[in-house]
Amino acid sequence: MKVEIFSDVVCPWCYIGHTRFARAAEAYRAKGGTVEITMRPFQLNPDAPAEGEPLLAALERKFGPDIAQMTSQVTGVAEQEGLELRFEHAVSSNTAQAHRLIQVATAQGRGEEMAQRLFQAHFTDGLDVGDTEVLAKLAAEAGVTDDGEGSAEVDEQLARARQLGISGVPLFLFEGQFAVSGAQPYETFVAALEEVAERTGQKPITVLAAPADGCADDSCAV
Repeated sequence: MKVEIFSDVVCPWCYIGHTRFARAAEAYRAKGGTVEITMRPFQLNPDAPAEGEPLLAALERKFGPDIAQMTSQVTGVAEQEGLELRFEHAVSSNTAQAHRLIQVATAQGRGEEMAQRLFQAHFTDGLDVGDTEVLAKLAAEAGVTDDGEGSAEVDEQLARARQLGISGVPLFLFEGQFAVSGAQPYETFVAALEEVAERTGQKPITVLAAPADGCADDSCAV
């Protein structure tokens, strides 16, 4: 099953939603299903400057002085998922280059891992994910070779998101036609995977007994 996750690496609900969906995908795979996840870009603030600034200052300017209460709520939800959101150390910056790096990583089979590392870098490590030197270090950590490409593909996917009418993230697009919006509970994602599998004829095989001796492909050990 092909699942595209539209998200922005500076969106806390995207971090939470991706974590929950990853757990649901593992549960689905454990039942015999297959899930191919592709990270897609979305920019909550495409006009954000390349130079970073303290995130809380940027949020207060946009949402007002009650930002502490807002961040406290999402921080509590994240803790239940084992995630640490440290808004007081986070840096606000433009995410265009971070999305480009995810695109490069995707071409190397590491897109999801790269996105997860960027989430952590922004929300937990207090790193500026718009800084080229920071991105180079994060790419190396994730085993990704940054060839400088990917910008054109990111622009194409951003345009596609607009064409699809996506105005908020995270959004999970199953098989290009079934959408689930928001950081839904784990159980909702599990149900969504099973329903799409049913609708598209990809229902996982139900295993009735533990594996025993047998052969696979064209090889057989005797």
